[in-house]
Amino acid sequence: MSLALDFLLPPPPASYKTDQSHVVHAGLSATSDRVLEPVGPGFFAYARRKRHNRTFSEDERHQAEEKAKHIVEEETVDFEYEEVDPTTVNTDPTNWKQQDNYAVLGLTKLRYKATEEQIKKAHRRMVLLHHPDKKADKNDDAFFKCIAKAYDTLMKPETRRQYDSVDFGMIAVDDDVPTAKTEGDFYELWNPVFEREARFSNKHPVPTLGGPESTKEEVEHFYDFWYNFDSWRSFEWLDKEGAEGADNRDDKHT
Repeated sequence: MSLALDFLLPPPPASYKTDQSHVVHAGLSATSDRVLEPVGPGFFAYARRKRHNRTFSEDERHQAEEKAKHIVEEETVDFEYEEVDPTTVNTDPTNWKQQDNYAVLGLTKLRYKATEEQIKKAHRRMVLLHHPDKKADKNDDAFFKCIAKAYDTLMKPETRRQYDSVDFGMIAVDDDVPTAKTEGDFYELWNPVFEREARFSNKHPVPTLGGPESTKEEVEHFYDFWYNFDSWRSFEWLDKEGAEGADNRDDKHT
């Protein structure tokens, strides 16, 4: 590729003679030996690849993973780092309404309890680990779309509520309800159930089941609250046309 640059020469000095074809202003200095040391980020990257026998793409992927780990260590992260399950990595982005958004971002231990800041940090980490430009796996492009969709869903209050209402990762937990035949302490068995259901309440604080030491007033308040439970839970997420595409909000509820 050739490149032409136009520039204006300064006027010749007064001593310039028009009958001369050229003027020598200075000569070249004598040559000498010098020691050149390879330095800089470019050489460091080259040496790293040679030492570990990596290709450019392999080294970039490794560096991205290391950078993600350092970010997790340096930031004040108040949740435990999770390795993403291989089955989650193979999630089909076209089936986004069925994907486990918390699993995609590595937040299965927090789920509906995850704060906005925790979601942002988890998303940043997953982007660094799975960006298609940093990894050779052809499936990373598809999973990267899943990451983007999960982040978009969980960062919007409306769509997050819709998803949390039917969180597929909570189905097994929510269905784990004691029966009359379940052995154990009544309060220890049922307190977790009411604590989970409390997440759908429009009113706060939500009274807990309590214990054998609860007063009559506390027990009556508990039953009154739950008999008249005011829930924000809805099922738009299960609509075929998509939770964001329904024309009439009344048609979204079941």
